[in-house]
Amino acid sequence: MQKNSLVNKKILALIVFVSLVFSVFFVTEVWSGQEPFDRWLDEFRAEALQAGISEMTLGSALVNVQPQQRILESDRNQPEFKRTLDQYLNNAINQVRIKKGRKLLRDNWELFAAIDKEFPVQSRFLVALWGIETNFGSNQGNVSIIQALVTLAYDTRRSAYFRRELLDALRIIDIKAASLTQMKGSWAGAMGQVQFMPSVFLQNAVDLNKDGKRDLWESREDALASAAKYLGSLGWKRHWNWGREVEVPEELNPKFQGLNTRLLLSDWQDKGVRSLGGAGLPAVHVKASLIQPDGPEGRSFLVYNNYRKILSWNRSHNFAIAVGLLADQIGK
Repeated sequence: MQKNSLVNKKILALIVFVSLVFSVFFVTEVWSGQEPFDRWLDEFRAEALQAGISEMTLGSALVNVQPQQRILESDRNQPEFKRTLDQYLNNAINQVRIKKGRKLLRDNWELFAAIDKEFPVQSRFLVALWGIETNFGSNQGNVSIIQALVTLAYDTRRSAYFRRELLDALRIIDIKAASLTQMKGSWAGAMGQVQFMPSVFLQNAVDLNKDGKRDLWESREDALASAAKYLGSLGWKRHWNWGREVEVPEELNPKFQGLNTRLLLSDWQDKGVRSLGGAGLPAVHVKASLIQPDGPEGRSFLVYNNYRKILSWNRSHNFAIAVGLLADQIGK
């Protein structure tokens, strides 16, 4: 019995050793060609001090941070950009989420009425964003925001952007708007029930329940009001929808596809574009763009100005269409 136990311990030790060697080799390969991380971190510390971040915050937040391979892998494999539209929608929209969204909309009608008085965003879109981002707050992520942003700022793909977000994350801690332990979220540095990046938090987080904190993690009041404020700041129009799925004639010139083209619905009607089922487009004076995320053979959508605001939240067409379609279902 003791002999078997000893053998098992040796095997386990060997597995751990091999895993560590592979991890070191793999990470070295990933970050090869970049300046040494320690030097990069020293330069960033100096920049953060110059930007007004306190020594105390830097000392606590940046201790033992290292670039993480798993965060980089997540950045390179985002489902919004890897999956087809239908694959993405199958994961984002289902009857369970629709039913729960409708129930939350009914059960929190007083909250949404209060938000509606201050911000020009329909409640069904707030619920849809809430549902897709974190499954209504139940899946906010448990990654250290500082660790995630250090990794992505050190990486070269979008270094400047994530370096600014890292500085803003440190500012949030520095002004005591949130604690270091509270700053948990996604691998991309997004946090709370509506997944705000630090810069968006600083500009748009609100204390709706008046408890002295802008708590996007535990307070649905603060989280949803902050989402409404953010969309409002982008120019969201209360009385407009996001868009609609349409049927497009095969002979339509491909040059009309994309956000760079905006035509009146009447112009799209003249070009043969129709609502699903062949019905005519609404007789309203509004401009729209034709979006085909999977190309001419895939599904087609005419999208309005509010759709562009969803894209400002997340630059994926799959994400924006999912939010619009889920909002439509919740609002029925």
